[in-house]
Amino acid sequence: MLIRYKKSFEKIAMGLLSFMPEVSDVKMLQDIIREYEENADWHLLLWKEEDILGAIGVRIEDHEAVIQHVSVNPSHRNLGIGKRMILSVQEQYQANFHICASEATESFVSKCELERPSSQV
Repeated sequence: MLIRYKKSFEKIAMGLLSFMPEVSDVKMLQDIIREYEENADWHLLLWKEEDILGAIGVRIEDHEAVIQHVSVNPSHRNLGIGKRMILSVQEQYQANFHICASEATESFVSKCELERPSSQV
């Protein structure tokens, strides 16, 4: 299930976001986390089962919810966690926003939408 980021999850969130290829150094990672903490239009959500296994970041702009960060713990990849995060974000935001992907997440988000069972369309 998705839970909202809070300061006590900072190290876990930074660790998860550090797996993303576009995050090149610690300073960039700190800036991203700071933006999620300070900008009301940036929402960082964490996927929690027994442990926190993934992170997904959404930026609200105009009438869109832009999925801009998606990361899953490498030891839990290929289990559908990323797809479940995308579908959960869509369910949570679709009533008020058009859901779209950033350039960095576009291919993954498209893949998740294509694999969606027809009963959920």
